Amino acid sequence: MAKAFEGRVVFITGAAKGQGRAVALAFAREGASIAAFDLGAKIAYPAYNDSSTSDLERLAADVEAVGGRISIHTGDVRRGADVAAAVESAVAFHGGLDILFANAGICAYGLSHELGEDEWGTMIDINLNGAWLTSKHVIPHLIAKKRGVIIYNSSIGGLRGMNRLSHYAASKHALIGLARSQAIELAPHGIRVLSIHPTGVNTPMNDGLAVLEGATPIEIAERSAGNLLPVPWLEPEDVADSVLFLASDKARYVTGSQYVLDAGLLTR
Repeated sequence: MAKAFEGRVVFITGAAKGQGRAVALAFAREGASIAAFDLGAKIAYPAYNDSSTSDLERLAADVEAVGGRISIHTGDVRRGADVAAAVESAVAFHGGLDILFANAGICAYGLSHELGEDEWGTMIDINLNGAWLTSKHVIPHLIAKKRGVIIYNSSIGGLRGMNRLSHYAASKHALIGLARSQAIELAPHGIRVLSIHPTGVNTPMNDGLAVLEGATPIEIAERSAGNLLPVPWLEPEDVADSVLFLASDKARYVTGSQYVLDAGLLTR
């Protein structure tokens, strides 16, 4: 029996860990080829970031273990030259692109009036500018096919204010405007664009925030979320299931909207 994404190519940013990794594996199991993009190196802010190329190598091995095809690309989503090179390399390797999951992002705490300019700028650069830059270089390849799907990984923080997370919330709110506007621009080309909004997810980011706060991951989840359903967080695989649905033909008329995956948080 044919797999749901046989013959499709998915470009994923922030692919090495957490939600990006789970999405890559989920697509691979359903027959898609994966172009995995990640920094593969530490950055100064936030301090918990410890990305390395070994994470990408493990992802590649795991994708291949489930019968998938994968290309690995390292670079910084904040640098247009890095993104352009990765996209062109992915197209050369796979023969095209069909789906973008713009997932690369960071999170860190700080009162808005106490944040440094570098902290604010880094948050916006990675979470928003990086998403736009990636889409900028992917979109022409989708237009050439007259089809495609772009999914931005926003957050519940893109739909409400968050204490000590103003720069994070601002970047995630902005992704909604980007997705809605691109949905209008790209609909004539058969391309759908939307954003997803998970509550807290059990990823290395959550663990890193806990270390910075001197708290446990469960304390961080309960403080920042407060889900209506009795779960502290989602698993990365929960997000992956939603991304696969939204990228599939079952959601062929979903565009310009926000898909909320919040365990009832916003209803509380």
